Amino acid sequence: MSLLEVKSLKVHFPVQHGVFSRVRAYVKAVDDVSFSLEPGETLGLVGESGCGKTTLGRGILRLIEPTSGSILFEGEDLAQLGKSEMRARRRKLQIIFQDPYGSLDPRLTIEHTIGEALDIHGLAEGASARRNRVAELLNAVGLDPAHAQRYPHEFSGGQRQRIGIARALAVEPKLIVCDEPVSALDVSVQAQIINLLQDLQQQRGIAYLFIAHDLAVVEHISRRVMVMYLGKIVELADAKAIIRSPKHPYTQALISAVPVVAPDSKRQRIVLPGDVPSPINPPSGCPFHPRCPIAELPRCGVEIPPLREIAPGHWAACHFAK
Repeated sequence: MSLLEVKSLKVHFPVQHGVFSRVRAYVKAVDDVSFSLEPGETLGLVGESGCGKTTLGRGILRLIEPTSGSILFEGEDLAQLGKSEMRARRRKLQIIFQDPYGSLDPRLTIEHTIGEALDIHGLAEGASARRNRVAELLNAVGLDPAHAQRYPHEFSGGQRQRIGIARALAVEPKLIVCDEPVSALDVSVQAQIINLLQDLQQQRGIAYLFIAHDLAVVEHISRRVMVMYLGKIVELADAKAIIRSPKHPYTQALISAVPVVAPDSKRQRIVLPGDVPSPINPPSGCPFHPRCPIAELPRCGVEIPPLREIAPGHWAACHFAK
């Protein structure tokens, strides 16, 4: 059984206008998304800014309430749980936020920040046990336990992100949503955090939904990769397969934009025309067809392409993918 199975998940936000705040439209941030995640697996999620990646991650954790669909975690539908029931399940589901500066309360010491989760879930009896557990967690993420009484402003960005990881690990979760955890860090620090996440996964068997912009980072850490465009998954495949042989025109354009290190290697840059359409009024048919270099009208403007299996384990939502 999959650890996580998302089926037809939708997250729509109402757009209200007028004195009476009447709903005139909906922002379709996540629109009919389905996928599964195995225990101990890292599934990468990439796409342009505004495509719905973060909303999808937070919707799965119900930090944002989904509009419809099911979120099966260990066979139980999280979307059907009440607030008190969901709070008990949150011990198994955690998140690492993108901003290492804004995700920590500046008024709390690091011991208080990490220990708060231990108090909520009753995982440490007494101040001494709590202090020892916090020290273990700080040591696990490469920080000095003696710094537990310091405040967030006394740490660098990379150190703050390590504190965020320790906070997520405190309750021994089975799934962590990594919401662009390295995008705000220097390149050298990014590598340290990625290696730390991989080491922790090997030691603890944690599954990651890893959200990022950088395809090179995603390829390095992920077993499989999903590509998202305008609230929909347009391609899903093994990480190496999707980098070497992308099937969807949007994925091909993303990969063509990745810089090539070798000076004698050349990659043809695919420049997409126009801008990303508004999720309030997405295009009919294939959402990518107004910018697609191989679109054929009227078919692509009318028919929504299903996410179909092009090759074993390689799925793409394009009429002409092969």
